Amino acid sequence: MGDKPFALLVVEDSRATAAKLAGALGSEAYAPRVVPPGPEVLRLAMEVDLVLWCLGPDDDLALLRRLMDVEVPTRRVPVLAIAPMEARELRLTALRLGVEVVSEPWDEEELRVRMQRCFSHHLALGTLGAQVIELQKLSVLDGLTLVHNRRYFQERLREEFRSAQRYDDALALILVDLDHFRALNDRHGQPVGDEVLRAVARVLQKTVRETDLVARYGGEEFAVLLPRTHMAGAITVAERIWKEMGGLHLGPERQLQVTVSLGISSFPHRTVLSPEQLVLTAEEALVRAKTEGRNRICLHSPVSLLAGSRRG
Repeated sequence: MGDKPFALLVVEDSRATAAKLAGALGSEAYAPRVVPPGPEVLRLAMEVDLVLWCLGPDDDLALLRRLMDVEVPTRRVPVLAIAPMEARELRLTALRLGVEVVSEPWDEEELRVRMQRCFSHHLALGTLGAQVIELQKLSVLDGLTLVHNRRYFQERLREEFRSAQRYDDALALILVDLDHFRALNDRHGQPVGDEVLRAVARVLQKTVRETDLVARYGGEEFAVLLPRTHMAGAITVAERIWKEMGGLHLGPERQLQVTVSLGISSFPHRTVLSPEQLVLTAEEALVRAKTEGRNRICLHSPVSLLAGSRRG
């Protein structure tokens, strides 16, 4: 438990019983707070390490059920109940709720061991929950650049396209490709190439809104998905990206500069009827930007800019 006292909430009506428990546990190891059963227990339980609940044979377990009724186990405070030996159904019900149970009359050493075990299990569960969350996060991120990966981009693309169709909304896609990246890698080495990719990813994240999505689409290619954005708004974002890239100075001596080519596609458009066509037309625009000399922005086809931007 460490040097810090173990924060304990004792739910008990009887002051005599509460005093007996406090004496058995020891004031140095535990910092108990005693409250009678009531709604206040639900609030105070969130502030302690463990709840020690003294149950009587006629107690209503509705409050205990509410305390244990948390969808995410790692957010549930551990509870240890003391119940009379003869109250078998009461003890079984508490166990079914996920509560550790000690029979009364209780043994001091057993009580302390059970409390420590409750806390240790809860701590281990919290650590496991944090690891699961981190793994879930990593599963949708590109390991090098820490922007979203291609698989997550494809999932979000389908979701956003369905939403745009359903609500007659706009959706734009920008594909960003580093110019002459293979030559840069060959000349300066992979560590410098990796630094360039990370720097480009940071620029993209800084340039777009929180509701937009930046993903690593390929080796040196990135995708920027812009919900609720018409072509005019996408052009504005693309120009901002292009200018920011021009201001990058990278490499060991900060003398390395990079350029990017960008292809833009948008929905609604007569040639974009599916998520795949949105990507295909953006790729066509990107290829044209490459073949026309690189370091430029191309659209998938001539469109009217009079629709304006709906970016917030």
